[in-house]
Amino acid sequence: MSASVRALVLAALLVASAVRAAPPREWVLGPTGRGAAQWTERDGRLIYRGGATVGWALVKDTSVSNGFVQVRFRSVGGREDRAGGVIWRWRDPRNYYVARAHALAGNVQAFRVVDGRRDDLVPHGGATGFDSRGATSRAWHTLRVDFAGAEFLVSLDGRRLFTVRDDALEGPGAVGLWSKADSVTEFERFEYSAD
Repeated sequence: MSASVRALVLAALLVASAVRAAPPREWVLGPTGRGAAQWTERDGRLIYRGGATVGWALVKDTSVSNGFVQVRFRSVGGREDRAGGVIWRWRDPRNYYVARAHALAGNVQAFRVVDGRRDDLVPHGGATGFDSRGATSRAWHTLRVDFAGAEFLVSLDGRRLFTVRDDALEGPGAVGLWSKADSVTEFERFEYSAD
């Protein structure tokens, strides 16, 4: 091997090792409703394998009022559900916001959970074009919510789907991941930021 090739290989190895930056994120995992949420971590991915009515994973010690939350995910199994979502302004298992994509239902929706009751958040202006159009099983997708005050913009794969308005849960809360029932969902590249 020539000296220039050896130098290129060494430089590539140095760059590759420098890119592996952040240590693993600490998650707080749990269920809502019946059952025990089955979460595992593998190769930098957090995987939900059913077991509970709702399974959630929160980034430990976060508190965000306004900002964004986003994750890359794929639904790989589930007969009843194939859903993956993001949580923001989490107070406790009975009070939070969630946006989720559902591969079997073929849609993306946003909900609020207040005092344990889940209600749909209707898109602002009565828009009904919030079909996931292509959020299929086994394909990777990126779900994002930008939230400021009472307004939340939901996007899938870089495409803005709809905006919802709700002021039931103002102020800071935790951020994280969400899945449901017998879904088998892989999550990676979770990101969030506070404005």
